[in-house]
Amino acid sequence: MSSGNLTLPHKNITECIEFPPNIHSPGLFKYKTAAGIPYTLPNLELQMTGLILGPTFLGKLPVLKQYLFNLQSQEILGVLSEFGYGLFMFLIGVKMDLGMINRTGQKALCSGIACVLFPLVVGMLVQTKLTSSYFKLTADEMFKLPFMTATHCLTPFPVVACLLEDLKILNSEIGRLGMSAALVSDMFSVFLLFLGTLARMVQESSARRSMLGIGSSIGYIIVVVAILRPAMYWVIRQTPENRPVKKAYLNIIILVVLSSGVLSHMYGQGFHFGPFILGLAVPAGPPLGSAIEANLGLFVSDVLLPIFVTISSMRTDFLSLKYFKTDAFTQVNGILILVALVAKFLASIAAPLYCNMPFSDASAIALILSCKGIVNLAAYTNFRDNQTINDPTFVLAITSVLVTATVVPIAVNLLYDPSRKYAGYQRRNMMHLKPNAELKILACIHRSTNMPAVINLLDAACPSIEHPIGVYVLHLIELVGRASPIFISHELQKKTVSNVSYSDNVILYFNQFVRENLGAVSLSLFTTISAPKYMHEDICTLALDKLVSLVVLPFHRTWSIEGSVESEDNNIRTLNCSVLDRAPCSVGILVDRGYLGRSTSIVAPQSSFYVAIVFLGGKDDREALAFAKRMAKDSTISLTVIRLVSTTNEAVDSDWDSVLDAEELKCFRYNDVDERYVMYMEEAVKDGPQTTFLLRPIADKYDLIIVGRRYGVQSSQTVGLSEWSEFPELGTIGDLLASPDFNCRASILVVQQQRMMRQ
Repeated sequence: MSSGNLTLPHKNITECIEFPPNIHSPGLFKYKTAAGIPYTLPNLELQMTGLILGPTFLGKLPVLKQYLFNLQSQEILGVLSEFGYGLFMFLIGVKMDLGMINRTGQKALCSGIACVLFPLVVGMLVQTKLTSSYFKLTADEMFKLPFMTATHCLTPFPVVACLLEDLKILNSEIGRLGMSAALVSDMFSVFLLFLGTLARMVQESSARRSMLGIGSSIGYIIVVVAILRPAMYWVIRQTPENRPVKKAYLNIIILVVLSSGVLSHMYGQGFHFGPFILGLAVPAGPPLGSAIEANLGLFVSDVLLPIFVTISSMRTDFLSLKYFKTDAFTQVNGILILVALVAKFLASIAAPLYCNMPFSDASAIALILSCKGIVNLAAYTNFRDNQTINDPTFVLAITSVLVTATVVPIAVNLLYDPSRKYAGYQRRNMMHLKPNAELKILACIHRSTNMPAVINLLDAACPSIEHPIGVYVLHLIELVGRASPIFISHELQKKTVSNVSYSDNVILYFNQFVRENLGAVSLSLFTTISAPKYMHEDICTLALDKLVSLVVLPFHRTWSIEGSVESEDNNIRTLNCSVLDRAPCSVGILVDRGYLGRSTSIVAPQSSFYVAIVFLGGKDDREALAFAKRMAKDSTISLTVIRLVSTTNEAVDSDWDSVLDAEELKCFRYNDVDERYVMYMEEAVKDGPQTTFLLRPIADKYDLIIVGRRYGVQSSQTVGLSEWSEFPELGTIGDLLASPDFNCRASILVVQQQRMMRQ
């Protein structure tokens, strides 16, 4: 091995700068002023292409060196990049929920500590061996090397959170474990970096300046905890419920953020330290955390942060690797990068394997915790700027970030599929439920207007001591202003995060339903605070854990009392489709068009509730019939089964499906049909238009119509209708009944039977 040392040359550059700077170009073909100096805004826009314009590629051309990378433009870009990264770290602090540490399980706690501590210990041992036996470093390099070793061992929370979000597994078991472990390791890493920065200040500065820096850092943390955090809660108390935070408060907070960055930079901790600590003091979630995220998030993530990545890429000169063979410091760092990566992977995989996690899942979590990203990039860039490392070492470090950020997502996708645990190997549906067994239903609530329709549907399912119902209510709240999703069991809940009580109205409403059905209904309530695109994970996981037979989802469109479309939420529609694709049980989409949405109970002693089931055939229709059979036991419910028979006498899906349909209907007619409350009728239709003609006049005679989804099933009764279907998740008949043109006042329940693996 080489034991040489490299001293890269430094040059003094003299450059003229024009004041005041010219910002806007007067035209497309006028890039520079009469003095030959480029306009700053077009110059900045050109520089936002990073590595391509860096010194490795186009940046080495003389014309670009003269105009694109002059001293003035580099200063502007540098200030913007630091500004962007400081605000990014502030937002990360805002989103971090330190309360997760108290709720961290054994696997996450052990993985979080081990993935930092173990590679750090191994790295220090390897570093000592290399520098004592194989490489000769200068005293200055020996002092800097431990800081680089510690940086190679970081597991930053922002990197893991962004990776899990990109992989769309934030709400999965792996995602929650990764977030908890990363939070533990990040707090541990921040503490180590803080101590390391203080050690550097003591080594490189005078005693007076060192003590001033240490005292200022500790004093700032005390001020944040004792003054600024209570001030944040004061702002929350001044904000009325369901009202936005005043702009004046937000502007003051942003001003304090920028001031804290300047002060922390003055006292040696770096510009991002102050904003990050201040971000931790902001209570996560609404109203304050979500307001800050809404005002800054898009601008920081889509404009300022890319500028930071750009300027870091522009500093990467791969041509400097020609010095690698003669630079001992770079060689040692290259070895330490590999050692830290391997040690981190082994440390991260050990705890999950010890807790009996499958090897593929344990490997996935280890890869996630070993990934590098924006925080590592910032640390290496900072070391390069203050000359802790030289250009070849910087290139190696940036390469490690690039490689892990590229390889890890691909490997995790190959190792971990969160939907596979929902695969249907055991029947969990209503049709195959044992007689007198408890029917377990998971009811999802987005807003308070969903509750009357869901409760009335549950009431119509005829709960009794002989035929009990287990109700699991999941209140779905959109995640805003925090990074980590939250899942709350209200049976176990004493105090939630920041003493906020979630879902009070949902709890009161459903507890009243239980009191009205004592002994017939058991109730469990949950709240999930998550991004809409990940909510299906919580729904499917809860359905799997509780062995439910039916998940009830509100339709994404709501209607007014007059029957016109009032609102629709495409996030809810996407959620419903995701649940239909992955659910480990049967699924029902509830379209509330009127009667079910009334706040009073439908099962009143003096009134009747009219229910119809439209039966064409197939497993979804048989599942819908199984749910309707429960209603036949209630004398206040009038149930009608309308079977649409094809005039061509074709099979619905297959000959075996026709046999099963006939058997189910035969049992229903023999056991459940009577002359007063339960009726059965058959109608012969030849095509879709005739089906529409038949259903239109009878739709308003019922309060609830139950249909099977029958997605992808072709039959003569629906010929010509599927081409006009607006919402495939409702199936052909469900979409027809829910169409605004159909003018149907009845609510609709569209049922899909559990999808088994062999189907």
